[in-house]
Amino acid sequence: MNLPRISRTGRPGRRPRTARRVEPSRFAARDNLSEAFAGILQRPARSALTALGTVLGVGTFVAVLGLTATTSSQIDSRFNLLTATEVTVEDVAQQANAFAGPGFPADADQRVERLGGVQHAGVFHPVRLDAASGGVRSAPVGGAAGGGAATEVVAASPGALRAAVPELAQGRLYDAYHSGSRQRVAVLGSAVAARLGITTLETRPAVFIGSEPFAVIGIIKDVQRKPDLLLSVTVPRTTAEEIWGPPQSTGTTMLIATDIGAAQQVARLAPTALRPDHPEYLKAVPPPDPRTLRSGVTSDLEQLFLILAGICLVIGAVGIANTTLVAVLERTGEIGLRRALGARGRHITTQFLAESGALGALGGLVGTSLGTLTVVGVAVLRDWTPVVHPGTVALAPLLGLLTGVLAGLYPAWRAARIEPAEALRR
Repeated sequence: MNLPRISRTGRPGRRPRTARRVEPSRFAARDNLSEAFAGILQRPARSALTALGTVLGVGTFVAVLGLTATTSSQIDSRFNLLTATEVTVEDVAQQANAFAGPGFPADADQRVERLGGVQHAGVFHPVRLDAASGGVRSAPVGGAAGGGAATEVVAASPGALRAAVPELAQGRLYDAYHSGSRQRVAVLGSAVAARLGITTLETRPAVFIGSEPFAVIGIIKDVQRKPDLLLSVTVPRTTAEEIWGPPQSTGTTMLIATDIGAAQQVARLAPTALRPDHPEYLKAVPPPDPRTLRSGVTSDLEQLFLILAGICLVIGAVGIANTTLVAVLERTGEIGLRRALGARGRHITTQFLAESGALGALGGLVGTSLGTLTVVGVAVLRDWTPVVHPGTVALAPLLGLLTGVLAGLYPAWRAARIEPAEALRR
């Protein structure tokens, strides 16, 4: 039999009550994600527009890196085919010996073309006309619009023209016969022909350089080397020397087109092949390292376009932050009810961070897909090989997620500070 407990005063006492433990509220990760996606799908149009900024930012990020890598490979191949196969030889005879004559011999083209790996080679120099000569005209007297002394005249051997790899719009190039017989023929760049009003060769047009007439036998539309030929009138070197005398030493240059891999060797042998008695009269300039030049171009492209991608990501982050903050204000009652039912401040914070992070991640996934499709589409249109680094594709969605989380920090912090009593009054 249980007797009542007697206190020290002699009065029956009460048994001590056992304190009831209150379990803290928990918010599982699965429930958090479920609530986040429910909040996003509750307003799908607003969520889609909010994620659009992240889509553009991440898509630009992927497209920039992919297109930069793709164009880098194209730049590399073009440097290998053009820049890495071009050698120039400069006449420095006057610098080596003030009493020396021209550094290039009369048969310079033939001497260099005998070297292994040489495709074409030729000497060229600018023709210096007197100010009173009238320059280049399409009529024997007067002038033509856009002509005159501003048009450059280049004296070039046939090998120099071939080494420039020209693409003709009309006519032909002059050859060894024209050069050997000192024919007065000229090849015009397309820009010069348009300024002089020469649109066809069917009428057998002529140009006048000073008072000397030259028959136009060809019009160059494009060149792969020495692009200033498009703005010049080119005449045979022998003809120019017969009319205007030998050129000055400075400014005379030889252009050599080589096979792939032969440029460095040709640059070493050319001065000796041209002037075995005085190779120091000539200075060969080998092509630059294409890898160094490509890395410089690639770095410039990446810096320029990554700034654009960063701006798009900032715009996307601002959009997510603004929309999340508006959602906090609109859902004040819901937040107060959750707090009254036991939700803690960190639960509210993680819920809104999950929503903003989910928006950023979805935008990152869509942006990654669009950026990759852009790279592939451009490569297909340009007949290139698309290059997209796997690390870029893996990093881009995480970049969108990080953007969303950072954008939701302030709205989530503000939502966690809402007092339940004040929220329920609204």
